[in-house]
Amino acid sequence: MKYLDTINSPADLRQLPVSALPEVCAEVRQFIIEELSHNPGHLGSSLGAIELTVALHYVFDTPDDRIVWDVGHQAYAHKILTGRRERFHTNRQFKGLAPFPTPLESEYDTCVCGHASNSISVALGMDIGGKVVSGQKSVVSGKHVVAVIGDGAMTGGLAFEGLNNTSMRKNDLLIVLNDNNMAIDPLKGGFTQYLLDITTSSFYNRWRWRLYQLAVRLHLMDEEKKQQMMRRHNNLKSILTKQPNNIFQAMNIRYFGPADGHDVVDLVRIMREIKNHKGPKVLHIITKKGKGYAPAEQDQTTWHAPGEFCVETGERKATHAAKTGVPPLWQEVFGEELLAMAREDARVVGVTPAMPSGCSMSIMQKVFPERVFDVGIAEGHAVTFSAGMAKEGAVVFCNIYSSFLQRAYDNIIHDVAIAQLPVILCIDRAGIVGNDGATHHGLFDLAYLRPIPHLTICAPRTAGDLRAMMRLAPTLGGPVAIRYPRGRSVEDEGLRMKDERPICVGKGVCLREVVITAGELPASSVDLAVLSIGAIGNTVAEAIDLLDERLRIKDKRLNSNDSEGAAWRPHLLENSETSVISPSSCVLHPSSTIAHYDMRWLKPLDEDLLREVGERYKTIVTVEDGVIDGGLGSAVLEWMADHGFTPRVIRLGVRDQFVEHGSTQELYHLLKLDKEGICESLLQALEK
Repeated sequence: MKYLDTINSPADLRQLPVSALPEVCAEVRQFIIEELSHNPGHLGSSLGAIELTVALHYVFDTPDDRIVWDVGHQAYAHKILTGRRERFHTNRQFKGLAPFPTPLESEYDTCVCGHASNSISVALGMDIGGKVVSGQKSVVSGKHVVAVIGDGAMTGGLAFEGLNNTSMRKNDLLIVLNDNNMAIDPLKGGFTQYLLDITTSSFYNRWRWRLYQLAVRLHLMDEEKKQQMMRRHNNLKSILTKQPNNIFQAMNIRYFGPADGHDVVDLVRIMREIKNHKGPKVLHIITKKGKGYAPAEQDQTTWHAPGEFCVETGERKATHAAKTGVPPLWQEVFGEELLAMAREDARVVGVTPAMPSGCSMSIMQKVFPERVFDVGIAEGHAVTFSAGMAKEGAVVFCNIYSSFLQRAYDNIIHDVAIAQLPVILCIDRAGIVGNDGATHHGLFDLAYLRPIPHLTICAPRTAGDLRAMMRLAPTLGGPVAIRYPRGRSVEDEGLRMKDERPICVGKGVCLREVVITAGELPASSVDLAVLSIGAIGNTVAEAIDLLDERLRIKDKRLNSNDSEGAAWRPHLLENSETSVISPSSCVLHPSSTIAHYDMRWLKPLDEDLLREVGERYKTIVTVEDGVIDGGLGSAVLEWMADHGFTPRVIRLGVRDQFVEHGSTQELYHLLKLDKEGICESLLQALEK
């Protein structure tokens, strides 16, 4: 590409003439489309922010000047222009570029921005903090700080908290509002465009500043009078444009816009004029999500993150997968069951913070739109709003992704649990979610929800379990959390289960017992109990199958009189990276029984089951797809200690770490929570 191949940093970009920038934008757009067609990511948002990104890096002296992105999925062009173009093909891949900007990856990434609405608070802190430090030490002052907020992030309460503080503190923050709402089209007003030209012209702003300075010298102007004058100025602007004051003007934050967010030359002109203005300011730009690629412009929801696709035809490969008859996604099971319950009970309502499609609440929304409430990126409000409806007798299913529910922790405690309101929290994307990485993995929910009084917590292993738990939850009379992972569910048919016990609150189930014999001696004792919760129990079942197979093969070959007996261990290693315990290092009972229990409920725990386990088993292995500190393993340890049992408890889960990005298969393997890793842990647990 003519220009893009020569840009290895924003400094290279700034060497180009302004007239070259439209072509730079076109090349970046084509690069993103081609790369994401075979390496999926967030397409629509990044296509809509290309001209903005080029203008920002052209006008501001990054990385010394700070750009804070919100949210990070609009920042692909930013990555490409800041030295990561040649590695962009690894974006979101295991050991590749991070899915969202992070300071751990680049000095151009000012903060972690995987979740929404934090940019104004972070940027305000940088602006004020930089001034504090530069006043105390020999630090270069005069840095510019820009918060880029868009793609729905202004619906989050944190954005308004930051905005409120921005209006109260002395600062020079520039907030760029990237407005990609197709329903807003203020650029059609001729006088609005004229006013934008005037307020961003160098002549107007130069004389405006000189008059202000003169008034200060003559003691005709102080801070209070300045605020009064700004209000009068905003009122006059409102009258001339026939539009009411917006929230920024009402808070005495100087407002510029709206401007065409796809006119890169004009954006450069505007930013150059306003970047050195004193005081907080907002530049409002209008963009189109998916700009420059017709399929993405026409269906913005689908093309937010479309998966693999054909550039020429716009056909998505994901559409083929839906036709193959594979089990439904977990969120689809939720969506279909919610609709079924809504048909039966007019009190059933759904609440989601800006994720109706992602959590499949859109299935009910299409049939009962008046009973589904998309509250925007506002998780705390979603929980408290649900509490209010539950108080009035509604049967409320509030669906929030696990990592986003972290933002509503106080609301769960203060507004739901204390009053014991029957809000049903459906926690989607629990466990490892894959390529979106540390900011999106749902690893903490079991641990942070377990200490909350009055909250019932469960996790389905199968699609049938999820349906049953959703049906049971409204009958419990208090708050309930149901957590389930991303990906394909597992249907109930054909699964082996020793105990066919139905879903009952606080009751687990013994799925199976496997007797692994060594030699021809009969079974003599029960050695190992495996306690799992949720969908990872299906992986545990596969691990036990693998363990059974390996030990039986080993036993057969150890008792063989031919040369196979000496060759069993290398043969096993050919098919797995898991190291198999050698005969000399592992002494098994004449027979070992491994029992697998699905706990189903983290709170309340099945105390009868735990008592049986404590009496019969010397070794217990707990398995969960979350952090082990505070989760199922901790709960089992605490119960055993409190009730006088002293088994050896081995906890499998995520240790004290943030998990990187990669495919779910790669990450579960990294954490030793795939079937091979769990099998290895069970083998080690059988050592004596």
